[in-house]
Amino acid sequence: MLRFARRYSIGTFKLPQINNEPMFNYEPQSPLRQSLKKALGDLESQIKQKIHVPVIVGGKNIETDSISEQLVPQNKQVLCTFNNADRETIQLAIANALEAKKDWEDMHFEDRCAIFLKAADLLSNKYRYDLLAATMLGQGKNAWQAEIDAAAELADFWRFNCQYAAEIYQNQPPKNAPTSWNRTEYRPLEGFVLAYSPFNFTAIGGNLVSAPALMGNVVLWKPSNASIYSNYLVYQILKEAGLPDGVIQFLPADPLVMNEEALLHPEFAGLHFTGSTGVFKHLWKTVGQNLDNYRSFPRLVGETGGKNMHFIHESADIQNAALHTIRGAFEYQGQKCSATSRVYCPDSRYEEFEQILLQEHQKIKMGPVQDFGNHMNAVIHKQSFDKIKKYLDDIKNGTNSTSRILAGGKCDDSVGYFVEPTIVVTKDPQAPTMVDELFGPVVTIYVYPAEEYEQTLELADRTSQYALTGALFAQDRKQLALGQRKLRHAAGNFYVNDKSTGAVVGQQPFGGGRMSGTNDKAGSMLNLLRWVSPRTIKESFVPIQSFGYPSNLAE
Repeated sequence: MLRFARRYSIGTFKLPQINNEPMFNYEPQSPLRQSLKKALGDLESQIKQKIHVPVIVGGKNIETDSISEQLVPQNKQVLCTFNNADRETIQLAIANALEAKKDWEDMHFEDRCAIFLKAADLLSNKYRYDLLAATMLGQGKNAWQAEIDAAAELADFWRFNCQYAAEIYQNQPPKNAPTSWNRTEYRPLEGFVLAYSPFNFTAIGGNLVSAPALMGNVVLWKPSNASIYSNYLVYQILKEAGLPDGVIQFLPADPLVMNEEALLHPEFAGLHFTGSTGVFKHLWKTVGQNLDNYRSFPRLVGETGGKNMHFIHESADIQNAALHTIRGAFEYQGQKCSATSRVYCPDSRYEEFEQILLQEHQKIKMGPVQDFGNHMNAVIHKQSFDKIKKYLDDIKNGTNSTSRILAGGKCDDSVGYFVEPTIVVTKDPQAPTMVDELFGPVVTIYVYPAEEYEQTLELADRTSQYALTGALFAQDRKQLALGQRKLRHAAGNFYVNDKSTGAVVGQQPFGGGRMSGTNDKAGSMLNLLRWVSPRTIKESFVPIQSFGYPSNLAE
């Protein structure tokens, strides 16, 4: 194993200027579009030759007896096969990570930063199109949705986290008593961090492992089975950037096996999670039941579900609200945790709102990602398709009798897992599609009496267990202020006259409360602080001459 001797800084280093990664538009006939099309074609050729992704422990590829497949959502073709880590492999990964930790936490901060800054540059240049192609085919994203995720957001995470970490380290005690010096160290956690990443954002996977790692921690990465290939490429980029072996272990695995080996280990120090609320609750309970086994109290950081609203006041610019609803509900097939899935529209403006929605809905094209004109593609897998279809079937057959389908509603899995963009209108503000998270291209509208704006704000606030994102549309400043106040705890990311999706690193740190997670704000200093354990140091320069104090002297 490569050893990094502990060394001390001989200079104060300043990071390069950190800016958001430029986002490319891939216009027709542009060289950018041609490069992306070539990458898609190259990946399709590789698929025919069969792609296999191994487990990686300590930088070494490991083959196990358990092999699974990642499918292409639009045609069910096998994108890649991959090994699942067994119990022995996970145990080996933990031991290897803890060994690598000794050198990684001693590596100087500017060296750790250099790795992630280099990774961002490799991503934005050398590997941009390859990672976009993997995200498009493997996770069903069109070019723009892949660009804002796998290229821009991931590069932003890697760069801005370096800036935030530097700001944390610079936060030192403001005062020193005479003849003493106070300082604070931001130590990594004792033990290892376990990261569970979701299918829907390649960037989230990259951040879940790199945020703790940047702060000196070692990480076990369990990627989603539906995003294995893109996550594997992210790991390879980090390796090429200079990440030492053992700092991040790449471990596709059965979650039950992973939980039993990692969550019950005495050196388990933290969980960085993005996924469903139910799974996060289960993991939290498991940790709580095993507190006596751990060396320290584990840090649990999670971002989970959302039932995100667009709330429209009668003073709103209705066209703006409608267009943002189309975007928020149907971009990436509604598979963003921030996707718009419920709308509250005043009856005085509903007719206009519906007309614009229907006009714009007709323009939405759905099909393979290789056709850049398609706004929507397939949902991720059969389980998701079946869940969405069941909710829509309940409306069609009258089980959900208070709702009707205004547009869309067809589901077809004959080739891929395609669900039409669907607009539902309900008379019941507690209808299933107003309350439950579907994670698909379905948005439900409840039409409320315009004169009951304040009461309906209160209704919207208490309707969902989630509090991730939300948006308020109004031009009347007094009513905007009222809405923001009433919905204060209904969303961790709140938008005014904008859609509920699209948080940008460095601009809108992301996370929500209630059952949407711990609201530790990915893409901010707040998240990085969860992965350190500060140590305050006081050094005295002058020896004391007596143990007593003046107050002890006799009269």
